Amino acid sequence: MLVFIFLACLIKTNPASAQFPSDSANENESKVIAYTLPDPLMMPNGKRVKDSTEWMKAQRAYIYQLFEKNVYGRYPRQKINVRYKIREESNKALGGIALRRQVRIYLKQSDTSAHIDVLMYLPANSKGKVPVFVGLNFKGNQAIQNDPEIVANTDDKTSRGSSASRWPVKTIIENGFGLVTACYSDIEIDNKDGWKSGVRTKLQDDLKIKPEEWGAIGAWAWSLSRVMDYLVNDKNVDEKKVAVMGHSRLGKTALWAGASDPRFSIVISNESGEGGAALARRWFGETVYLINKNFPYWFVNAYKSYNHNVFDLPVDQHELLALIAPRPLYVASAAGDLWSDPKGEFLSAWHAGEVYSLFGQEGVETNEMPALDHPVGHRINYHIRTGKHDVTLFDWEQYIRFAKEQWGL
Repeated sequence: MLVFIFLACLIKTNPASAQFPSDSANENESKVIAYTLPDPLMMPNGKRVKDSTEWMKAQRAYIYQLFEKNVYGRYPRQKINVRYKIREESNKALGGIALRRQVRIYLKQSDTSAHIDVLMYLPANSKGKVPVFVGLNFKGNQAIQNDPEIVANTDDKTSRGSSASRWPVKTIIENGFGLVTACYSDIEIDNKDGWKSGVRTKLQDDLKIKPEEWGAIGAWAWSLSRVMDYLVNDKNVDEKKVAVMGHSRLGKTALWAGASDPRFSIVISNESGEGGAALARRWFGETVYLINKNFPYWFVNAYKSYNHNVFDLPVDQHELLALIAPRPLYVASAAGDLWSDPKGEFLSAWHAGEVYSLFGQEGVETNEMPALDHPVGHRINYHIRTGKHDVTLFDWEQYIRFAKEQWGL
């Protein structure tokens, strides 16, 4: 606790030093410019949060709204009438070890094109409801396994199973978990014009929100909540044990979904970088300016106003992680992924521990970067592994271990 009190004194004000050159990416640790972080426990009235009750009743909502206003945009709270259709099902998938279920979630009664196609693999012989990992994929459901029964979203036959290394389904099943996934382009195509044919346009009247009031990351995160709507009604799924996981831009998405929807009981960020777990104020790797230049549609327009004055941003990403407290959180980096600023991701997880401590939960136990391939932490776990920007079996082995520990399995 004394460590966190000391840290709180360090993060009250911004330095007087000049802004870092936001239009260039630094990958030299010795060139990182001094910065200070906003204090997640400092309330608008100038007083500091003293306990978990005060955090949950007042401060959490205040910080969440700052992220809505300045980073991701509004998260729709308007309820919509969704319906589900089982498109295919087999209890003999993957050589008989898995139950495969393919579900279409219709998001709009009058427009069948507004839908999410969900692929599920669950242990075939489970005696009760099973815990699951849920996450969006990049290339379509058919890409995660070389399974001819998966309904494809493309005519490209080479895509089938092309991302299987990122989704070790058999390992997940053999450890007693299920996997639930959907393709992010079902919700909104990942380009500057994606909003025109995605949910931000198709559902703007239903959700009572204009397309410019939220970004693509918000739309993808919102879709994960719609998948969760289905999972709470699936007889085979333990709705109290659903971990949301994402990689890269979909790691940013998983964090925002986890912060926005408390039904996700574990949140996992795999190399989410700038706009995800990494601290924005650290001049290392991608910057706010660079991410807004390359992907302006991911975030709300207000985020661009901090392109060249990131020290004026009223939040930083350790506060996004803190919004997940007291639920279990896992942040992962890769040594070969300097663009995502591994140290910035680690420090963000470390600083989030100050809020976790309000709940009597210990986060990452050290403020020193751990050795490669050596996970650290308690309620917050962190690892940096050997290798590049990717999702590997090592990553999944840690997430499975963590889920078993946190859920008492």
